[in-house]
Amino acid sequence: MKLIHMTKNLKQRIMKIKVIAFDVDGVMTNGSINLDEKGQEIKMFNVQDGLGIAVLRKAGLKTAIITARSSGCVAARALDLKIDKVYQDAYPKSAAFGDLLKNFNVSPDEVCFVGDDLPDIPVLKQAGFAVAVANASSDAKQYAHYVTKKSGGNGAVREVVELILKTQSRWKTVLETFV
Repeated sequence: MKLIHMTKNLKQRIMKIKVIAFDVDGVMTNGSINLDEKGQEIKMFNVQDGLGIAVLRKAGLKTAIITARSSGCVAARALDLKIDKVYQDAYPKSAAFGDLLKNFNVSPDEVCFVGDDLPDIPVLKQAGFAVAVANASSDAKQYAHYVTKKSGGNGAVREVVELILKTQSRWKTVLETFV
C-alpha cells in the first residue's frame, strides 16, 4: 500500500494511536448476515484483515471490538485473533468506548475506531482517529478523519493497519519478522 498524501493534522492524530477498535458487521465483514437452516449465524472474515490485526499485536498496539450485536462467530474470531477486549451487545457503543478508555488507560485521542453506520457515530465523534470504511453510510463518513479505499470485509481493516503502522514507522520492523 502506497502511503497516502497526509496532512500534518492527520499524521499527528495517527502518531498518538495506541488502541484500534473495530465494529464488526460492515467493517470486519462485508455486512451480510447469513443464517444456516438452523438459524445459526455465519460470518465471512477476510484473512488479510485478520493478519493485519495479528500484526498490530506484533507492533505492540492493543485491539478491541465494539459491536451492537452478539454472535458466537465474533467471539470465535476474536479468540482466534487474540483481540484484547471484546464488547458485544454494546448499545449504545459510547458506553463500551468509555469502558475501553478505562480498561486500556488511554485517552480518546489515543484510540482509532473503524466503523460504518449510524450506531458507530457516537464513537467516531470521540475517537482520536475516526475511520469509516468505503462502503460506510454517508452519515458515518461525515465524522471520519479518513475513509478507506477498500470496503468492509474486503481489506479495509488491513488498509487501516498498514496506514497506522507505516505512519508510526513500525511497519518495516514488523515486516522483517516475516522475511
